Amino acid sequence: MPPKVQQKTKEQKMAAALAGGKGKKKKWSKGKARDKVDNRVLFSKEQWERFTSEVPKMKLITVSTVVEKLKINGGLARRALNEMAEEGTIRAVCVSRAQRIYTRNIGEDENEE
Repeated sequence: MPPKVQQKTKEQKMAAALAGGKGKKKKWSKGKARDKVDNRVLFSKEQWERFTSEVPKMKLITVSTVVEKLKINGGLARRALNEMAEEGTIRAVCVSRAQRIYTRNIGEDENEE
């Protein structure tokens, strides 16, 4: 058997416990703060002209792409795309509850030539 180790007294144990301490407490991160986007809720004259000129030329037209490109509200983009589809300048590919996908109306261009 190995030789017996001298045990510490209560006072020595207490002093060792107090001396060690816990160190610094972990600080929680605040998380990543997203910048608040300030999209417009109404078209200005320049934005409307830009919308009517750029959107019919896009290959893939969704509400989110229009929102990103023109910095407008999602509801405004949805209504404007519906209006454009009724006029016939863009064509609906898939209209579901969640996502609406449009494309440019190339059939119209071929009929004019």
